Amino acid sequence: MTVQWQGVYPAITTKFRADGALDFPTFNKNIQAQLDAGIDGLILGGSLGESSTITHEERIDLLHNTLDFVQGKIPVLVNIAEGATKNAIKLAHLAQDNGAQGLMLLPPMMYKPTDHETTEFFKAVASETDLPILIYNNPVDYKIEVKLDMFEELLKYDNIQAVKESTRDVSNVTRIINRFGERLKVLCGVDTLALECLLMGAGGWVAGLVAAFPRETVAIYRLAKAGRIEEALAIHRWFLPILELDIHPQLVQNIKLAEVMTGLGTEFVRAPRQPLMGADRERVIKILEEGLAVRPELPEYLNLEIALS
Repeated sequence: MTVQWQGVYPAITTKFRADGALDFPTFNKNIQAQLDAGIDGLILGGSLGESSTITHEERIDLLHNTLDFVQGKIPVLVNIAEGATKNAIKLAHLAQDNGAQGLMLLPPMMYKPTDHETTEFFKAVASETDLPILIYNNPVDYKIEVKLDMFEELLKYDNIQAVKESTRDVSNVTRIINRFGERLKVLCGVDTLALECLLMGAGGWVAGLVAAFPRETVAIYRLAKAGRIEEALAIHRWFLPILELDIHPQLVQNIKLAEVMTGLGTEFVRAPRQPLMGADRERVIKILEEGLAVRPELPEYLNLEIALS
């Protein structure tokens, strides 16, 4: 299946049981809700998927389960966030050999590399796989920026095809399009800025709160791309206080609590994370309760004719 780099790609949470084991029934319940809402792809084991606490073997178990469950309806990508180049290559091989249709690739973790080291890391992985690659550019959280001059070098590799744009600078969408045109597809990676990025020409949205609110997320995307901006904006304005739970150090716990409150998940996380407690928990519950109390009726959006960019 070809990855089109268009639409909504949930960076889905990883579901656990109370004993810490993977919880496939709950995971699949959430994936069904995502498919029903109209998502366009899925990313396993991202930051929201608690990448730092799941093993390579567990990623492949999640991959097998997801491929069996979605039955070719959407492409399934595996996230790579490794500190050593050889480990990143190993996971790329595992993902490709086990049926993944693409990769999301972070810069080297646990060490702040130079621009040259970062570029060489990406090139080393790209040269070892045929899978299409989405580069994750998030200098706010990971302190490493993939600059446009670096992309100029990286795009010599045909399978480096897209960027998860998370610089928090909406104008960077225009800079990328002006410089690279269709050669580098742009997917917004910050929930609170997604509508703005889509209006500036981003083709897709790697979403977080979609894990708990799949229909609202996909509706915003499709309405915006169909030119029904006022309807997309109305949903976005309702959604924004909830979307802000994504730009927080405890985004995993925030979003898993949101999944519980919408019937799509559990709160179990892996240490060192702990479920929200005390005032933090009360604050998030209040935001979610206030949003759910006035949850909007959505227009029909699944069959809209949308303008792909």
